[in-house]
Amino acid sequence: MTEEILTRADEDGIATLTLNSPASLNALSDAMLAALKRSFGEIGADGSVRAVILRGAGKAFCAGHDLKEMQAGRDTPDKGRAYFADLFARCAEVMQMIPALPQPVIAEVHGIATAAGCQLVASCDMAVAAEGTRFGVNGVNIGLFCSTPMVALTRNIPRKQAFEMLTTGQFIDAARAAELGLINRVVPSQTLAAETRALAGLVASRLSAAVRIGKRAFYDQIEMSRAEAYDHAGRVMVENMLWRDTEEGIAAFLEKRAPDWS
Repeated sequence: MTEEILTRADEDGIATLTLNSPASLNALSDAMLAALKRSFGEIGADGSVRAVILRGAGKAFCAGHDLKEMQAGRDTPDKGRAYFADLFARCAEVMQMIPALPQPVIAEVHGIATAAGCQLVASCDMAVAAEGTRFGVNGVNIGLFCSTPMVALTRNIPRKQAFEMLTTGQFIDAARAAELGLINRVVPSQTLAAETRALAGLVASRLSAAVRIGKRAFYDQIEMSRAEAYDHAGRVMVENMLWRDTEEGIAAFLEKRAPDWS
């Protein structure tokens, strides 16, 4: 039986998705993108999931698009124009599903995260990386500027550093990625899974409804002017304050006891 290209394991409110194509360094093939889209759709509708971990099997997190598959796409009368347009649109849809999910998504990164693989890390809400991990938007090295990965990258790290990575194709290490804000922290490779799981567990322990409304507000306000953002965030906080569980959480804090959340 052929192994699933993307696997899912749920435990304690945490869904772990594993890119499971180690022979291709977990490339974002047509099949992988379809599997991610399907899984994200299922997770978004699953109220029992409070946090998501996204990881890669084998020696790498994700090496980006499947170049062999892309080259095969050229074998059409239009030299692949329609295929490439569809591919990048499908990839963009999957990337945008991550911040749109109600649950926080944490990338567990090791080995390499290159091109669209780096885009995948940048699209996640948080990321933990093992020491020795390398990140790059290195398409320019083979004559293909990483224009779509650029969208996520420039929303994570400072402009000049992003431009340098995009135009030189050079890699950065995990420590530099953390310094720039692409990832949250760097940990020893042997504790990567445990540290990522601990972060996911901490998120999952919070009031799920508050995290969900907060994540949506987080991404909504980023696109607004400062005044609009304050107005929007104020409305969200009013709604949040009126919840029974929030009233109980505040009362429990003041009374120095554990909250009795529904």
